[in-house]
Amino acid sequence: KPFHIGHLPSTAIGNSLSRIYNHLGYRAVGINHLGDWGTQFGKMIVAYKLWGDKPIASCTVRELVALYVRFHVEAEQKPEMNDEARAWFKKIESGDTEAVGLWKQFKDLTLAEVGRVYERLGVRFDSYAGESFYEDKMQPVIDKLRAKGLLKLDDGASIVDLSAYDMPPCIILRSDGATLYATRDLATAVYRKHTYDFVKSLYVVAYQQTLHFRQFFKVLELLGYDWVKDCEHVQFGMVSMAEGTLSTRHGNVVYLDDVLDAAVQKTYEIMEEKSPDLPDKRAAAEAVGVGAVVWGVLYTSRIKDTVFAWDKVLNFDGETGPYVQYTHARCCSVLRKAAEAGAAFDPAQIDAALLTDPSSTALLKALDSFPGAICAAAEKNEPYLVARATMDIAGAYNKFYYENRIMVEDAHVRSARLALTEAARTVLKTGLYLVGLQAPERM
Repeated sequence: KPFHIGHLPSTAIGNSLSRIYNHLGYRAVGINHLGDWGTQFGKMIVAYKLWGDKPIASCTVRELVALYVRFHVEAEQKPEMNDEARAWFKKIESGDTEAVGLWKQFKDLTLAEVGRVYERLGVRFDSYAGESFYEDKMQPVIDKLRAKGLLKLDDGASIVDLSAYDMPPCIILRSDGATLYATRDLATAVYRKHTYDFVKSLYVVAYQQTLHFRQFFKVLELLGYDWVKDCEHVQFGMVSMAEGTLSTRHGNVVYLDDVLDAAVQKTYEIMEEKSPDLPDKRAAAEAVGVGAVVWGVLYTSRIKDTVFAWDKVLNFDGETGPYVQYTHARCCSVLRKAAEAGAAFDPAQIDAALLTDPSSTALLKALDSFPGAICAAAEKNEPYLVARATMDIAGAYNKFYYENRIMVEDAHVRSARLALTEAARTVLKTGLYLVGLQAPERM
């Protein structure tokens, strides 16, 4: 499966929340719950056997996606191909050597490709236990549902009736005995509680799955698991590209790699024009371009839909990631020049009474409100609260910078302003890190 723009919100929000909770002293465990099970793998095997012309290890994910798309086109004319796909998935389930071998190769190839994208985004996971991992862990949950009298037969399918809670039934087993998302999610929740004994379990999943989570949490409650109160669906809106801003479209998929590459290239061109002498421009463009895309997702409340427009996302002067990164680089530059001029300062010895002008006071207030923003972000699972607080500090620092000369003759005033610059730099770096961005020292 390709890593497309629709995968970005869950990745960016989850990564930021993980960093925020770790910062607050929790042990955050990042889990990538892979969709690595299901009939789609049967379809992939059929397509590969029909049209694959080289070893899987030599294929790219995009080439395999093309085969998968072709399967769907051809299956419209030949519906029996779907039966063949189901038969191959049945073989995977029953441990057939050839089927499992092909499934593993498809999975490994996908993991290698998405791993590269995760690396670009600075995202790491503690576990990649996906749906296949829970295949042998569902029966105890099904048995418990049966023992509690919660399973009912409905048209051959086994369901939990949730009509008393104004919800449609939660289907546990299809009429052919096959398990569903809900079955796997129940087994997953029980396993995670036993393994990690969590105080919070956050599911960062799009808002379209709201009903599924309401049903799933209700069934956990009916099973008597009081820890369900610690489970939360952290929902988010959709991400799309403004029309015509990305030329490479593969079917209806906008590949995240293409978006990141375009952002990095545009950033590089801006840097070439504005800072031609900047050392290691490529690395700086990668940090800023990728950061701009991530910031674009995290700078609004997660439930809002996001539309990407390059001119907005890459603006060095607007409320964007590059603006905050540029402000951090500006702080670094001020401190570097001060050190070169031999202007030492001791933050513990400064006279705060020298920082009473309006812009210094505004910056101090913005810095003072930052810890509260981190706590509020964790309480509401809203990374944008950290992004906003970081932006406020960047804006306040730039106003302070324009209104106050820092390298003045008076050593006491100079030390106070340098100490304030150092405080702004430290907090901007923390804020950028918490939302998943790098903090370049030169831009």
